[in-house]
Amino acid sequence: MKDRQFGRVRFICGENGGKYPFNHSLYLQGDKERVVIDPACSLEKLTRLKDEGVDSVWLSHWHEDHIRYMNLFENYPVWVSERDFPPLADLETFLDWYGIEDQRARGYWRKEMLETFDYRPRSTACFFRDDETLDLGGLSVQILPTPGHTPGHLSFFFPEEELLFLGDYDLTPFGSWYGDVFSSIADTISSIHRLKAVPARRWMASHDQGVYESNPGPLWDRYEKIIYEREDKLLAFLDRPKTQGEICAAWLIYGRPREPKEVYEFNERVLIGKHLDDLRHRGKVFCEDGRWRKAVSEI
Repeated sequence: MKDRQFGRVRFICGENGGKYPFNHSLYLQGDKERVVIDPACSLEKLTRLKDEGVDSVWLSHWHEDHIRYMNLFENYPVWVSERDFPPLADLETFLDWYGIEDQRARGYWRKEMLETFDYRPRSTACFFRDDETLDLGGLSVQILPTPGHTPGHLSFFFPEEELLFLGDYDLTPFGSWYGDVFSSIADTISSIHRLKAVPARRWMASHDQGVYESNPGPLWDRYEKIIYEREDKLLAFLDRPKTQGEICAAWLIYGRPREPKEVYEFNERVLIGKHLDDLRHRGKVFCEDGRWRKAVSEI
């Protein structure tokens, strides 16, 4: 995978093929402002971009694999949705927003954030307005609120280039992530529908393949379908009442145990928890005496 230029928008391929803990970044070359979006692709590449000229940093959302090298631009303006700013201002809030309560796991992630991701709290940021259009000079950008993955997740549409940056609606075979405390399955589905309707000719995502030059319609359908497949697996597994621990031990999301446990056991638990909460809200399951059961209409 190579870096690519599309008019005034440059796709910067991330290390490890853009897989976590890296991402693909964008470089916007406006006449009035030059911007790096999600500075976590490569320290070497971002250092060269800084020398080439950067005026501000934009974030699609608050996750660690999108801010990894943000401190390279420590004194530069940072733009983000106000809804996603609190975790960037305080490390304990960052961990709270992931829902990390176990003290051992919290210690693991606190160390990771400080050592791997060089987390430093920010006291200030600039905030985008939902659906505003910004003129960078020869390049305009529409700010699209696409919540679900995080409450303030943003996607960016460049009308002159007919190019849509999807952020972490990344069309990967794993499917979408909505396991944070303030994530939402319903909002994720709504955002997928909104992104599908944007009149783009090219699409870019934060991870894996990164660039799509033909309409990814079938991939969108598959990406959304994974949500429903997870739900169906969960409902089928509730052939009898089960505790949440029993459900998580079945690895319905990841299919099998994975390492490190501090990451994957947690991920399995929070995603299952989101589906249980969503199904309960829709009247499909209920919890009684610590065990989850299907509603009568689902039996």
